[in-house]
Amino acid sequence: MSTLATARPANYLSVDPGVMSWLLTKDHKRIGILYLVSISVFFLVGAVSAAVIRLSLFTPEGALLHGQAYNKMFSLHGISMIFFFLIPSIPAVLGNFLLPLMIGARDVAFPRLNLLSWYIFVLGGASTLIAATTGGVDTGWTFYTPFSSIYSNTNVTLTAVGVFITGFSSILTGLNFLVTIHKMRAPGLSWSRLPLFVWAHYATSLIMILGTPVVAITLLMVGLERGLGIGLFDPALGGDPILFQHLFWFYSHPAVYIMILPSMGVVSEVIACFSRKRIFGYEFVAGSSLAIAVIGFFVWGHHMFVSGQSVYAGLVFSLLSFLVAIPSGVKVFNWTATLYKGSVAYHAPMLYALGFIGLFTIGGLTGLFLATLGTDVHLTDTYFVVAHFHYIMVGGAITGFMGGLHFWWPKITGWLYPEGWSRAAALLLFVGFNLTFFPQFILGYNGMLRRTYTYPPEFQVLNVMSTAGASILAVGYLIPVIYLLWSLRYGQAAGPNPWGATGLEWTAPSPPPPGNFEKIPVVTEEAYAYSTMETRRA
Repeated sequence: MSTLATARPANYLSVDPGVMSWLLTKDHKRIGILYLVSISVFFLVGAVSAAVIRLSLFTPEGALLHGQAYNKMFSLHGISMIFFFLIPSIPAVLGNFLLPLMIGARDVAFPRLNLLSWYIFVLGGASTLIAATTGGVDTGWTFYTPFSSIYSNTNVTLTAVGVFITGFSSILTGLNFLVTIHKMRAPGLSWSRLPLFVWAHYATSLIMILGTPVVAITLLMVGLERGLGIGLFDPALGGDPILFQHLFWFYSHPAVYIMILPSMGVVSEVIACFSRKRIFGYEFVAGSSLAIAVIGFFVWGHHMFVSGQSVYAGLVFSLLSFLVAIPSGVKVFNWTATLYKGSVAYHAPMLYALGFIGLFTIGGLTGLFLATLGTDVHLTDTYFVVAHFHYIMVGGAITGFMGGLHFWWPKITGWLYPEGWSRAAALLLFVGFNLTFFPQFILGYNGMLRRTYTYPPEFQVLNVMSTAGASILAVGYLIPVIYLLWSLRYGQAAGPNPWGATGLEWTAPSPPPPGNFEKIPVVTEEAYAYSTMETRRA
């Protein structure tokens, strides 16, 4: 692909490019880029720790890590990936960059608060990394008490403080998004015309605001018990360890939807664009996002079937867990119906979207085994849970993030990436992911426990397959880093709308100028009016 020496108009990248202008910026687009750089650091930390874990599990006796060293490594992997990559990835990066553009606004409602949320995120992340490099933490990402609050001799407090601080970043981001969506929509952009990406972030913001304070208070309680000996969770001090699980999972199960709902919004945009059709059942897809957000707050107890909670409570949580699968199923059905008889183009974003549908469906269906009391007792704390979780989080959330990054990369940077390499990377990720995690379903069903550095020799073949798949997966993640950075110097100019997509963001230049639009647009059509667009072209 040849280099185009095209002079660009003033945009958010070229106006005052100094470091301080970035660190003091109130432009939502620049703040999205700052988040992208920040979460990439934590993705690297999580990916390297995952690679070390998989290499150690290459042999039954543990090739690299033993005992507490293994515990610290899987704790670092979980904490960095969940709290510092998966939760902020799409909302903080793509949401920050795109929401004002999608609704025809010049910025978010509270630009200073937006910048503050990034500084809070960096502060919380720095605390966690300091804890990891000065001894680490061995509690896992769940911080289960009373081990975390009393008995662990690792850096639990500093790690919990990092996660506690970062929670305020999520709260401020959610608040900003809600006010922006309510108060700053362009004329004519009614609720029934909102892009589904915006609906997904609206639902996600509700979870951020309502759920994040709960986990923040819970971690504060852990610190109080650990530092002051107040009996909250330790039975020896008159506390109740099950109380911690109720509080933690009340947030942490809805947090799954903080990670997955934005990816669903990405998939809706990509499917509509590359099928050249309006999303089938737009109203149901939008409503299902809100339904997932609401019902998600009532299913936390399915994580506690073996904790000693009431069997009757377990039955209720089991039924509610099946109920929350319905709106997710609605989305998958409607995406599939949109593809039917569509003019489908298999560009890289579309390959990621199709991969999302397949992997998320497997993750969702295997979740039903864990939502059923009888099978969950057998599968709890096995690699079946690890596989299910990663099919949702990596197969779903990260695949959706990759699809969204590829879809809007031309808008963010103004340059195109090489199509052949991007398609190859998407296929490589799909193959590597399934080779990594599908064997873990079999391992877990046969009884291999998670969070152990040794295992019976008969499980080695499947573990070797999983480690080999992780190697392919690593290459699949490395290739996009190379060609996306390459595109910044050698890519072809994208133009304002390289995909021929609908949506207000595609009417702005690429990259968008400060303030996004010369004048605020007026919306006169429904979302995804591809039939109207094709008629005009004809």
